[in-house]
Amino acid sequence: MRHKTMSPVSPEQMVFRDFCPADTEAVIALWGRCGLIRSWNDPHKDIERKMSVPVGAFWVGLLDDRLIASVMVGYDGHRGSVNYLAVDPDYSGNGVARHLMARTEAFLIELGCPKINLCVRHDNEAVLAFYDGLAYAPDHALVLGKRLISDE
Repeated sequence: MRHKTMSPVSPEQMVFRDFCPADTEAVIALWGRCGLIRSWNDPHKDIERKMSVPVGAFWVGLLDDRLIASVMVGYDGHRGSVNYLAVDPDYSGNGVARHLMARTEAFLIELGCPKINLCVRHDNEAVLAFYDGLAYAPDHALVLGKRLISDE
């Protein structure tokens, strides 16, 4: 579902920086507003896990000191990954997510990463359309999963 933009904002008006622990609650609240939190994934643990991995990035975007965007970027030496790309629904449609993805792609290219994989739920049509607009396409590979550690 597309939300109305609360206020025009461009990426140039924002500050993008590395996540710091003081951002935790604001990031989790953002993920909640964006519908990214699932009962089987503890967002605090996801942040702790990301912060324990030295490769990749975890960025936040601020507008007037308000955290309105985030993205986790991973790299395993073969593929890059994107998780928790979020833009506050009040500010969607202004190019912030596109900016974060461009920044992500440039970062991964610098690392020598040849490919990005990301997961989108099959029924999330708005996000699928967003990535389609960035030239992402189905990879004709089946994503398999197995829970190794329960967050519940």
